[in-house]
Amino acid sequence: MITDISQLDKNKSYTYAEYVTWRFKEAVELIKGQLFIMSPAPASRHQMIVSNLHGNIWNYFKANPCKVYVAPFDVRLVKGKKEDKEITTVVQPDICVICDAAKIDARGCVGAPDLIIEILSPYTAKKDLGEKYNLYEENGVQEYWVVFPDTNVINQYILKDGKYDFIEPIFSNESINSTAFPGLTIELKDVFS
Repeated sequence: MITDISQLDKNKSYTYAEYVTWRFKEAVELIKGQLFIMSPAPASRHQMIVSNLHGNIWNYFKANPCKVYVAPFDVRLVKGKKEDKEITTVVQPDICVICDAAKIDARGCVGAPDLIIEILSPYTAKKDLGEKYNLYEENGVQEYWVVFPDTNVINQYILKDGKYDFIEPIFSNESINSTAFPGLTIELKDVFS
């Protein structure tokens, strides 16, 4: 068992089988085998936005078989069933919705959630808009929302024919309407207030 992140070779490719044996103070993610150290604890505004979004989304799904999870929650992105030693991507989205109960196990989710939401921070913006955007697109996440807390804007991406289609930015005086879940509408004034 490795307890100090400095014991790892940052240039090595890792798997989920190794990931589950680590006991670090820092939270980490694996993207295609590469280790990413997550930022320190999120700012209070970040957490307020997560709470407001989660509350609205949870309320919508409370009488629905879909489940809503917030980080920390391991999402193992795989195409098809794979052994732990073959899984090289484990992410912890701020919020995710999973409708296929077969994807949920005691350790998190195996496969693509239906909806993923990431709230940007100065430490995560590049990864959330780059590596994770590509990863979510490649793995078939139907809808991806990227929240910009500094400008009170949400970018909404919808998967069409295997590629994300960008819907225009949604501002704090507007509402966001999910295309994956018709009827899921959130007033952004309630998210950013």
